Amino acid sequence: MIFLIEANEQYIDELEQFKNEVLVYDAENEDQFAGCMGLENCSTAKEWIEMCNLRKKAETCELTGAEVPSTTYFAIRESDNRLVGVIDLRHHINHPILGTWGGHCGYSVRPSERGNGYAKEMLRLNIKNAKIMGIQKLLVTCDETNKASEKTILSNGGIFEKIIEVDGCNMKRYWIDINQ
Repeated sequence: MIFLIEANEQYIDELEQFKNEVLVYDAENEDQFAGCMGLENCSTAKEWIEMCNLRKKAETCELTGAEVPSTTYFAIRESDNRLVGVIDLRHHINHPILGTWGGHCGYSVRPSERGNGYAKEMLRLNIKNAKIMGIQKLLVTCDETNKASEKTILSNGGIFEKIIEVDGCNMKRYWIDINQ
């Protein structure tokens, strides 16, 4: 069982461990930090959490390079308070990239915790956050070859719309009706 909590300094050590694990396990993957909203560009976990706080507001999100406000959550396992993943929720997708292939959220599961169903639960909980925020339909995308992410989206009610090509990569677009 996990819960989502907004990114905060309480889990700074866990975030550092998460980042280091991604650097080791996914060293050969050029998209190793996909779903981590710029974690790879920050020298410290504290700096990244400060960026997450700036991204929450329309007035300050552009200071981080983001054009749309978003809220970033840690997925915490209840039994041992371990950070098992990170998930983001963009407040809207009224932006050419986000409305085409970026979607409402990105997520990443800690490499040593993959295959345990955490992504599915993270997305399920983030759908609840989207409902609270007033989002009615959630756009979630994944690389055509990312079967794990596709399974996560489908298990949360994702309805396939179409495949689009983005920089030589085929991306699948799915919509999740929040009110179902």
